[in-house]
Amino acid sequence: MKKLILITASILAMSCSPMSATDSAAHEVSAAQMNEGRLYVSATGIAAQAPDRASVSAGVISQAPTAGLAMRENARQMNAAFAALESAGIEKRYIQTSQMSLQPQYDYSDRKAPRVTGYQVTNTISAKTYDLDNVGGMLDALVDSGVNNINGVTFSIKDPKAAKDKAREDAIKEARSKAEGMAKAAGVRLGKVIEIRESGAAAPRPNMYAARAMSDSLESTPVSVGEQTLSVTVSITYEILQ
Repeated sequence: MKKLILITASILAMSCSPMSATDSAAHEVSAAQMNEGRLYVSATGIAAQAPDRASVSAGVISQAPTAGLAMRENARQMNAAFAALESAGIEKRYIQTSQMSLQPQYDYSDRKAPRVTGYQVTNTISAKTYDLDNVGGMLDALVDSGVNNINGVTFSIKDPKAAKDKAREDAIKEARSKAEGMAKAAGVRLGKVIEIRESGAAAPRPNMYAARAMSDSLESTPVSVGEQTLSVTVSITYEILQ
């Protein structure tokens, strides 16, 4: 009987013990937030916009027994590629060399020391156009000129300001609606806006289109532009009126 009394007393002592440091800190933070009389909300707005710019990355890979022959053959084919782009209406200022390399090719067979069997030249250019209807024709012209390596097509937006403004406007409206709903549920009224912050807007992610260097089709290479999305997140602090 004495043991039962002692155990019961011990349980009562534990239940009546002071609040832990963690619980006390949490209580103080909650009280401080209530005393501030502020409401914090955040929201994200998303807007879509059609791309107005396309970039094509393509080039020529040439191989030959000697470095000189590989370079000369590559130069011949690349000159034809430059001419094809200009014939397709691409201005010279929108054509840029993005990669140029010369590497020896080795033979690792028969478990012997590697020996040089030839050389490979990789020459890649980037061409930009605002005539999106001509992208397929531009790819075909490149392949017909001798290009044997197409890395892909990238669609982007030159000036995303309009889409960004629309996304920001939607984000602020959503944040206001959310704050009004929270205030109504809490039985208080919203006051003035104390602070508005915008996090880094997510830039439109370029649409990638991969293409193969094929020239045996009579039809122009089909290319779909699609849309790109841009998002803006805002955080707003409101005054709370009792």
